[in-house]
Amino acid sequence: MEKRISFDDTKEAVAILGRNDEYLALISSQFTSRITARGTELFLDGDDAELKQLVRLFTELIYLYRQGNPVTSHDVRYSLRLIMAGQAEYLHQMFADTVLVTARGRHIKPKTLGQSQYLEAIRRHDITLGIGPAGTGKTYLAVAMAVFSLKNKHVEKIILTRPAVEAGEKLGFLPGDLQEKVDPYLRPLYDAMNDIMGVETVQKYMAKMIIEVAPLAYMRGRTLEDSFIILDEAQNTTAEQMKMFLTRMGFGSKMVVTGDITQIDLPPGVKSGLKHAQAVLANIPGIAVVGLNESDVVRHEIVSRIIKAYEQYGHE
Repeated sequence: MEKRISFDDTKEAVAILGRNDEYLALISSQFTSRITARGTELFLDGDDAELKQLVRLFTELIYLYRQGNPVTSHDVRYSLRLIMAGQAEYLHQMFADTVLVTARGRHIKPKTLGQSQYLEAIRRHDITLGIGPAGTGKTYLAVAMAVFSLKNKHVEKIILTRPAVEAGEKLGFLPGDLQEKVDPYLRPLYDAMNDIMGVETVQKYMAKMIIEVAPLAYMRGRTLEDSFIILDEAQNTTAEQMKMFLTRMGFGSKMVVTGDITQIDLPPGVKSGLKHAQAVLANIPGIAVVGLNESDVVRHEIVSRIIKAYEQYGHE
């Protein structure tokens, strides 16, 4: 049995099949069916069950590309995994979920099922704890949801914070004004915000205090209303700091707490506020705890392998 798939043009064919047919070779290695590319046409020859999987796979990748997204090796590998596991419906649901479009025209969407569940938890809950290793998109997706909420007038401001553990939250001895003191610790938050909104827009919003980026110590004593508040690197908070932060919650606000409990930089004997909160808040209505793992890493594939290797080594 034979099927044919047509691409709009050569550019689309290269995007889906990869440079030098890199993605095509990866896909072909997982099937017994013959896949032949000729210009802007793709010919599939094999048994009916495999052809259905292949047609669905290429259809979804084309859909992703036509939404304005570059197709990456991660997209191909993860799509293959879901298709072969009989979870194609989740793949389309993932690709169809665009949080927003960045200043550069890139569509921000979940890249894994874990990320999809994380976004849904943020949408449905007042407070969400996103816990997982580096590269799983915890902070970036939280910032994207914050920008979405601001643009759609669900909140009036965005507040981004993280503990300055290396400075022990005592920033006075560092040179410069407050902004210069805390900038090194808050840089990842600035980077995410700048990428999503554009540098000029971020600077304009910060000047108007619509976006506020500050160390965790400066949250004490405040009540944060009509705000989308993100606490990043929360594994480096103490239990007292975490409680202080969570109780800043005001009316009309939403909180997202992100962290990696395998990367705690606190002094020996000091319990992580994130680990503590994970246990204390597990069954509280209105609060979601979402765990991400190495399968949700969307950086270079080797990052996922490194995380898995360290986890296995730790259990030996």
